[in-house]
Amino acid sequence: MAQFFSIHPQTPHLRLIRQAADIIRKGGIVAYPTDSCYALGCQIGNKEALDRIRSIRKVDQHHNFTLVCRDLAEIATYAKVDNAQYRLLKAATPGSYTFILIASREVPRRLQHPKRHTIGLRIPEHPVAQALLTELNEPILSSTLMLPEDEFPLNDGEEIRQRLEHEIELVMDAGSCGTNMTTVIDLTEATPKVARLGKGKLSPLGITHE
Repeated sequence: MAQFFSIHPQTPHLRLIRQAADIIRKGGIVAYPTDSCYALGCQIGNKEALDRIRSIRKVDQHHNFTLVCRDLAEIATYAKVDNAQYRLLKAATPGSYTFILIASREVPRRLQHPKRHTIGLRIPEHPVAQALLTELNEPILSSTLMLPEDEFPLNDGEEIRQRLEHEIELVMDAGSCGTNMTTVIDLTEATPKVARLGKGKLSPLGITHE
């Protein structure tokens, strides 16, 4: 049975954040808010939790997960970032963007694209997500909380609890955070490419979508 935390979206209570981080460290799956949809998150190195999220979402081994990071320094630990990429990341983060970059050796091989050796990374602006990342002191391995039979991601804490109470360990209800997913930018080539146009605006990045 999942625990349920009603948590303030702007000033989350530190005690609840610490409990949530402890659940993740112990192998649990947490539904938590971001600045672009709720997400399912687990510890980066926990294969069992990763497989459970795959099962909940009914996705195969080719589904790409995202490393949700606290700041640019953390992104630079888990991806290879050159000067041009860093300037673009700095202009757009924190925010509703996911960036595709070449993974560093810190990223387990099973999380990388099998042929391109890439990984998706993002820095959310949501205070609850930021507080949780600060407490964990490492990225959260995450996937958008969209169930296979649904057209849009789940956005209501009570509904998340009703539908997943026997499959995850914690729901962090901070109210609505929308159903518009991140804008995905591929930075693996010389020219940045928009892989998915979502909530994040392109104007801060200085790029256009064809």
